[in-house]
Amino acid sequence: MTRVAEDFLSVLNSRSQDIFRRLVERYLDTGLPVGSRDLSRLLQVELSPASVRNVMADLEDLGLIAAPHTSAGRAPTQQGLRFFVDAMLELGSVDESERHQISRHIEGSAGHGQVEDFLTEASSLLSGLSQGAGVVIAAKADMVLKHIEFVRLDAARAMAILVGEDGQVENRILELPPGYTASALSQAGNYLSHYVVGRTLAEARRVLNEKRSEQRAELDELTQKLVDAGIATLAEPAGSDAPTVIVRGRANLINDAMASDELMRMRQLFDELESKDGLLDLLGDAERGQGVRIFIGSENKLFSLSGSSVILSPYKDANDKIVGVLGVIGPTRLNYARIVPVVDYTANVISAMMARQRGKA
Repeated sequence: MTRVAEDFLSVLNSRSQDIFRRLVERYLDTGLPVGSRDLSRLLQVELSPASVRNVMADLEDLGLIAAPHTSAGRAPTQQGLRFFVDAMLELGSVDESERHQISRHIEGSAGHGQVEDFLTEASSLLSGLSQGAGVVIAAKADMVLKHIEFVRLDAARAMAILVGEDGQVENRILELPPGYTASALSQAGNYLSHYVVGRTLAEARRVLNEKRSEQRAELDELTQKLVDAGIATLAEPAGSDAPTVIVRGRANLINDAMASDELMRMRQLFDELESKDGLLDLLGDAERGQGVRIFIGSENKLFSLSGSSVILSPYKDANDKIVGVLGVIGPTRLNYARIVPVVDYTANVISAMMARQRGKA
């Protein structure tokens, strides 16, 4: 629990907490401001509407609730929703039918052999289950190498051709040391292949650096220089580090009743997602945090303009490394108690599939 939530709990007595909880739960259920008369009927302890209004006035003074427009009722503020989520939210569980649906659809899509297929399926599922937009943000994958070879370009340069197990091909240019021979180039390529095939670029660099003392004993000086040049090419970034983003269910967040400024903000959100602005920061947040994260309104700069709530959970690869996040974008009155465990379960299924895909490779 956050310090702010603890501070609010310390100043609210049990009656005030109960009234606040009932108001938020009613608002999340209906999306409408809640009046004192309705609240008095929801309370377990009998209180008059006038007594409820007095408590609501105190809650409004604390900034936890407010009257939207000219409504007689009250709705939770962003600060109030944050307090509710941090201090009062009681999570449900994913029922057996939803567990089966999530696992079956994701595992079925994985039969096509591409990671993006089951990530796309996860985004579609989350959209359908939440009636919001499903989003998956995947870090640029570290290629698992299937083949590496050197091809001479001219007297001073060669091309290192890296082929991944997923069919991805990357070409890197390396400078050739003076006096190199075709046999030394071939020997260097064979030596690198022995250690890099079946490993990611990061794993390959680590193993080859650990083998440096052995290299000096096994290789002549010229071949050693070529191997060093090859290791250097593995450390070079290739192309953009921008993550992949998959969004499904945009239409769930756009309706005919939206005011023009709301519609414009929502469209700008999708434009920013497509342009990948801020996504690396979001992945960094996931790596620093643990488990499901809930961002309400302006708490995350990427989603602040749209006034949306976002529920995100990281997923991991076979090495237990966080490689992306998935979740739901929706209005601030999302059904947090239901959607949080759904997002968490889906992330666990994706993590298991990532491990299984690596095992098949």
